[in-house]
Formats: sequence, structure tokens, C-alpha cells
Amino acid sequence: MLPDDTRVVSVDDHVVEHPRVWLDRLPLRSREAAPQVMRGADGRDTWLFEGEPVADFGLDVVAGKDPREFGMDPLGYRDMRPGCHDATARLADMDAEGVWAQMCFPTFGGVAGTTFSRARDRELAAACVRAYNDFVLDEWCDAAPDRQIPLVLVPFWDVPAAVAEVHRTAARGARSVSLLEAPHRLGLPSYRSDHWDPLLRACEEARLPISMHFVSGGAPQGVARDSDALVSIALFGVNSVIACTELLLSPVFHRFPDLRVVFSQAGIGWMPYVLERADYSWERHRFWCDVDADRRPSELFRDHVYGCFTSDRAGIDQRYAIGVDQILFSSDYPHADSNWPHTRKVLGEQLVDVPDDEARLIAEGNARRLFRFPA
Repeated sequence: MLPDDTRVVSVDDHVVEHPRVWLDRLPLRSREAAPQVMRGADGRDTWLFEGEPVADFGLDVVAGKDPREFGMDPLGYRDMRPGCHDATARLADMDAEGVWAQMCFPTFGGVAGTTFSRARDRELAAACVRAYNDFVLDEWCDAAPDRQIPLVLVPFWDVPAAVAEVHRTAARGARSVSLLEAPHRLGLPSYRSDHWDPLLRACEEARLPISMHFVSGGAPQGVARDSDALVSIALFGVNSVIACTELLLSPVFHRFPDLRVVFSQAGIGWMPYVLERADYSWERHRFWCDVDADRRPSELFRDHVYGCFTSDRAGIDQRYAIGVDQILFSSDYPHADSNWPHTRKVLGEQLVDVPDDEARLIAEGNARRLFRFPA
């Protein structure tokens, strides 16, 4: 069960950027094209980037709402809890749900910065990434440095610039880098290539775990065109299943023995089967396939890979097959998977049969160790 003295740490939550994040940080010459909010006559808010509508709010800001109110209809800042975008109000909402610390992914920028990767002006896009990171480090996390774990973006479309941003933000206290789970789906080289080696090496040397949020490479493939949206929502974690298997059967962890990767919000129940199947296949095909023939995928997993869950009884029941030290918690505030304000209660129900020492690791200790975020 979850001991009363456990300070829950969530490694997957989201910050909704307030309207002036980029207007306050980009040079005047970039203001017209910079990300900014347009409020329509109906009171709904839409983000603009390079003068074009990019995104509005739907399932991203439903914390505290009844599921009967969920939907993809655009909303405005007046429709969401202030804790979505205000640092002080966020602490109050964390207290209400029983979460002590959290690590937040962006909203407008995309969980790995994909919004900026589509910009026509790549110089502006890189400046937007740096401005977002400055917001995270100087404003969002600095408001409560013992309760917000700094997660940063990089301009992944430009590897040298991404390396420079890792160095810059690591020196300022970053604790994780958000990267694509499937870069090849965006037309970039896969992690199997050496294209990403300078960036992965920079993360390894800076001791920054890589956080790969599900659907950072797009929606699940193979879903029927006439399927309901619920089918894709239920299958979001499938992308992470593929990404995890590809990494375990690639040279990445052999090249970078100290690199750590977290599959964020992807759940953990699938991990035992993937490890069993990967090992079974590796034993039979390692001598003719282009893989390392000396270390089993499951061995690499133990040294390099972490999963996080919001609600996953299958994974908790199979925690020894995964590794208790590899499991982290995800609150997902303020998204639709969030159980706010009952987060701690729901987590406690899932850990009811788990010994106290293991529950402490899953709910707090593993995250503090991995992200170097001491109590």
C-alpha cells in the first residue's frame, strides 16, 4: 500500500503555456510570427504561430471535469482550471490531489517540440525552443524548485543546435530532455542510425534521462479510417511498445551505456510480454540479424529503460517481471487520463497489495533517483 509519509512524484504532467511565454522572451523582430493567443468573439482561444492557427484546447485541459463533459471542442483559458497555466495555482492543485512533485511536458509546443519542427522559419523555431526552456527553468520550475522537475525541449531537427541546447540547459538545472519516440515517422533517421549519436552522447554526459512521451511521433498507425477516436486513444501506448523494442534491438544502449530512457504515459502492463518476446526472438535470430549477440534485450532494459503508469493494475501485478526499480508514476494533470483531485487515492488503491518499501520506490524513490531530484 502507499505509506502516509510518501511524497508522490509524477513524471508525466503538462503545463499549458500562458499567452505571454514567447511574447516576453523573443526579440521584437519576431513578435508578429511568435506563438500568441487569439481570442475569438465567442471567447474561445486559439494559438497562432507564424500568423497561422495551430492549436486550441480540448482534452488537454479537462482536469476536474466530469467525463460527460469531455470532448475535442475548442476551449479558452477561462474554461480551464488556473492550475493548468499558473504556477502558484498549480501547487494548490497538486496539494489537492496529493502529489508533491511533478515533471511537466509542454502543450502548445507538442510534447517533444513537434509544433516548432513544422515552422517555415527554422531560426525562429529554434528561438522558440530556447524561450520555452527559459520559461520552464526561470518561471515555472523556479516558482517551486523542490516541487517541479525541469524537463526541456531541443530543436531536434538540427542536431548540433540540439546538442548546444542540452549543454545550455543542463548547466542551468535541467533534469530531463523530451525527445521523439519515433523520429523516422517524421521523415528523420531512426535511432538505429548514427545520426543522433552527438545528441544522445550529450544527454548521457549531462546525466539527463530522455523522456519519450507517447504519440510524440504521431497517432497510432493501422487504425481504420472510420474508427471512433476512442480506438486511437486506447492504443496510444502501442507507439511506445514499438519504440521500446526498436531501441532494445538497436546499437543505442551499446554505444551509450549510461543513457536512460523513460516511456512517458505509455503504461507498463505491456513490458513483460515485450521483454519475453524480444528475448525469445533474440535467442533464435541474433546470429544472422544485425543485433548485438551478447546481451539479451531484457538485460539492456534493466539498465536503461523505465516505464510510467497512471492506471495499470496489470503492470503492478507483474512488477517483478518489469523490475520494481524501473516503474514510475504519471498523474497526467490536466489531461483526460488524470484522476485529479483523487490522484493519491487512486494510486493507493492500485498499490494496496504492494509492500511499503516497493510502493515508496514506485510512487517517489525511483523518480528522485533517476532525475537526481532529492527530497
